[in-house]
Amino acid sequence: MERRNLLRAAVLGGSAAVFGGTLWRGAAYAAPAQPGPGPYGALGSPDANGIRLPSGFTSRVIARSGQTVSGTSYTWHNAPDGGACYADGSGWIYVSNSEINPSGGASAVKFSSSGTITAAYRILSSTRQNCAGGKTPWNTWLSCEEVSLGYVYETDPWGVNASVQRAAMGRFKHEAAAADPVRQVIYLTEDETNGRFYRFVPTTWGNLSSGTLQVMVAGSGTSGSFTWANVPDPDGSPTATRSQVSGSKSFNGGEGCHYADNTVWFTTKGDNRVWQLNLTSNTYELAYDDSLVNGTAPLTGVDNITGSSSGDLFVAEDGGNMEICLITPDDVVASFLRVDGQSGSEITGPAFSPDGTRLYFSSQRGTSGSPSGGITYEVTGPFRS
Repeated sequence: MERRNLLRAAVLGGSAAVFGGTLWRGAAYAAPAQPGPGPYGALGSPDANGIRLPSGFTSRVIARSGQTVSGTSYTWHNAPDGGACYADGSGWIYVSNSEINPSGGASAVKFSSSGTITAAYRILSSTRQNCAGGKTPWNTWLSCEEVSLGYVYETDPWGVNASVQRAAMGRFKHEAAAADPVRQVIYLTEDETNGRFYRFVPTTWGNLSSGTLQVMVAGSGTSGSFTWANVPDPDGSPTATRSQVSGSKSFNGGEGCHYADNTVWFTTKGDNRVWQLNLTSNTYELAYDDSLVNGTAPLTGVDNITGSSSGDLFVAEDGGNMEICLITPDDVVASFLRVDGQSGSEITGPAFSPDGTRLYFSSQRGTSGSPSGGITYEVTGPFRS
């Protein structure tokens, strides 16, 4: 899959106005074509859970912070954040971080083949402000601490093996991670106003105990070529990792990260952009830039990001009007869902079940606006494949 230039569509009130152009290279928008719906159509009225969905989709509440998960004795964590799904025989597991400092950590919910919750449990404890992270090809969860000199922890979604601190992956304000099995590296974002984009090259693929931390080196523009340079001191002390390599490219608040088909996408919340690295050509460009659509696109407050089997990117909003928006392979941007009545929250942890028919996510602070008000949801429906 290859994305071409900037978005060609902005959704207004549930319909899409289509534009052409490569705005960040100085071109202007072409005249808009006829408005039309996004790939799933307009959002409907709020359902019983306060979620607006396209026709054919339904939602249910999976867990609430401070309450026992249905059918289990486990109390769900506060401030649910980044997440991922794992196949478990004919069922699956959804893992979710807790963005609390101190304590943090991560929990998991296990589902049967029919979607019935069969268990819930803790998989990581005694860490700090675990924000996002990433799934590895060997089915572990990388839980990232979003604090100064934070660590990455490798955890077991089944809760059998003890979590392991992966110091070799660097100490900085970690946000998300995305595994690239082709180049055998892990990409990492940094949530600082002058953060960097990194990759970790393990000594042995599948073993994150040792390896080399590298940082992206590129010019100051929004497109061009890039290279990688070794970070001399991944410990980040006394000099922060982002300040160690001359020419490393600065990004304004790195957030979510997703890899597929020789491409890695990541979001930057400070300038509301989605970046795209084309790994076969070692070039980068913008997949989305809110400032260049004059506020007409639905997507604001870019945060966690994931992808579906169709090649659609699903981007969660930190604030805004509490939507998950999608960017299609042909650069249509559309609202997929909206959570009503929770303006003091943010959407986190979007992840698809292994068969692609269910989307999990959380409202980190729910209706109360407090970390103890978090709600984790499941959306089921005809996702395109």
